[in-house]
Amino acid sequence: MCCFVLVLGFLGPRIAFLVYWLVYPTKTMLAFNDMWIVPVLGVVLLPWTSLAWVLLWPTGGFSWILIAGAFALDIATYFGRAAQNRVGGPSSAPA
Repeated sequence: MCCFVLVLGFLGPRIAFLVYWLVYPTKTMLAFNDMWIVPVLGVVLLPWTSLAWVLLWPTGGFSWILIAGAFALDIATYFGRAAQNRVGGPSSAPA
C-alpha cells in the first residue's frame, strides 16, 4: 500500500497535467505564453507547481499562495526522499 501511495504521489501530478494539457491545450499554452518547452520542463522538474500554475492561471490574489504551496510540495517531495534514506529508511537498518 505504501508503494502505491508513493507512486501515486510521484506520477499523479504528471498524469493530471498531461491529461489537462490534452483536454485544454489552448489554456495550457496561453498559461505558458505559447512556449512548449516550459510546460515539458515543468512536468519533469516541478509537476505540482506546473499543475497549480495552469489551473490557477487567469486568476489573481490568493492563487499565488496556492502556487507557493505547490512549489513547497515539489521541494518537499525531492528532499523528503533524501531525508528518509538518510535518517531512517529501509536501507539504514543495522545488520
